[in-house]
Amino acid sequence: MSAEPLRGLRLFVVEDEALVAMLLEQMLEELGCVVVNLSGTVAQALDQVEKVASKVDIAILDVNLGGERVYPVADALAERDVPFLFATGYGPAGLDDLYPERTVLSKPYVEASLVNALLQARAASGG
Repeated sequence: MSAEPLRGLRLFVVEDEALVAMLLEQMLEELGCVVVNLSGTVAQALDQVEKVASKVDIAILDVNLGGERVYPVADALAERDVPFLFATGYGPAGLDDLYPERTVLSKPYVEASLVNALLQARAASGG
């Protein structure tokens, strides 16, 4: 699968598992994407939203961050018109009904699914 349409895409990644975050960052970089910021908690991510909002194209949000739901971060990004997608090991069933239109990326990450999810999120945002 060609990742050319993703080259230069700037991402904000919110993921609490360090090894998973490193794997995702590596996959994204191999696809030509740029990880602008990586946060591991809801508090960290909320602190970064204002700083990254004008610098990112899409955010990838792990739904469950150490037992805390990522929805406050999703709300803050939505308020700033920053496109985002959800990542979860539970598939779409792992989400509440707050953002039914958002792309859901299943974990563990598979490159083809990651590419498709990013393309879907970008298309949904009009980008």
